Amino acid sequence: MYNPTSSSPQKITVTMTLQWTAVAFFLYIEIAVSLILCIPFISAQRWRVVFGWRIWSWLSPYWNKCFFTMIMVLIVLFLDAVREVQKYSAPEPMQDAKVNPNLYDHVHMKLFRAQRNLYICGFSLFLWLIMHRIVTLLNEAAVTLENSAGLQAQMENAVKAAKQHQEDNQTLKQALLEEEKSMSAKKQQLKLEVEKLAGQLKAAEDAVHKSHAEVEAMKRQAKGLAHEYDRLLREHHQLQNLQSTEDKKDQ
Repeated sequence: MYNPTSSSPQKITVTMTLQWTAVAFFLYIEIAVSLILCIPFISAQRWRVVFGWRIWSWLSPYWNKCFFTMIMVLIVLFLDAVREVQKYSAPEPMQDAKVNPNLYDHVHMKLFRAQRNLYICGFSLFLWLIMHRIVTLLNEAAVTLENSAGLQAQMENAVKAAKQHQEDNQTLKQALLEEEKSMSAKKQQLKLEVEKLAGQLKAAEDAVHKSHAEVEAMKRQAKGLAHEYDRLLREHHQLQNLQSTEDKKDQ
């Protein structure tokens, strides 16, 4: 038969009460910390600054050990609470409780405490994992925001550089168009000058040909004059010779 008075001494009862009080206090702390971490107007970057304090860097070597230790402790307490619930939910205590009304209230009180401890321990374990996940997500969100801010700055710089290159290309195109127009005008002017010089060269060639023709004509004329002069000179000599012959005859 089930005997509730012989299940555990008074010392163990006090220890168990302190134990579950500590678990409940830990649950309250978890709820408060989770609510603070979920405050919407505190950004992830501010939480990253908070997590970067020197005290957290000092506690970081012990954090993983503490985290897994708390998980093991809460799992052990959760399994103990499950055992207590199964113990007071068993058919034997319930049958004894139906026979004795005082024992019925005592069994139900034990069952209520076991279920309460089960819920407290289960929610503590759940919130412990959730709180760890929230901290991890806040750090990742802060890193993502920093990276996105850096990428945004790089993108803005790239856009500015692209706009600057576009402006430079536009300026270069304008300068090339102006230079092309200037070169076209210079080419047209050079073409006109070349045509003018070609006309002058042709006129000069014509003048040279004309001069050559005149020189040839003058040469021919001079040659004719020289022949005529020679003929006249011979006739003159002949006349002188005739005159001198006649003078000798007269004497």
